[in-house]
Amino acid sequence: MSKLSRFSNVLAALAFVVLVIVASVAGALAQGRSLDGPRAAGTVGERYDGYAVVRDAGAGVGALVEQVNAERRKVYAERAANEKAPVDQVARVYAAEIFRSAPAGTWFLKEDGRWVRK
Repeated sequence: MSKLSRFSNVLAALAFVVLVIVASVAGALAQGRSLDGPRAAGTVGERYDGYAVVRDAGAGVGALVEQVNAERRKVYAERAANEKAPVDQVARVYAAEIFRSAPAGTWFLKEDGRWVRK
């Protein structure tokens, strides 16, 4: 096999891996869309570890947050298994993407316990 053929095979494999990563991130972000209203209202925030958190217990969004977090846990676990990486590491990668894509005004709970608004 020529060097050019091997290089082409490596590029094709890399492109596939990137596509899988993008599809996984897009799936997790789509789950977060159900939180758009509560996040905009400030009743739900995002944590540093890739999970949503209720900010206003009286808002009645606890079940929704639990459902979204369960879906995220599943995505993170699947991704971690595929990458042979710790789940919490994978979750933090997703947390960074959630932060990046969240609209202005979204509340984020930092690791030190402080709330910050994007």
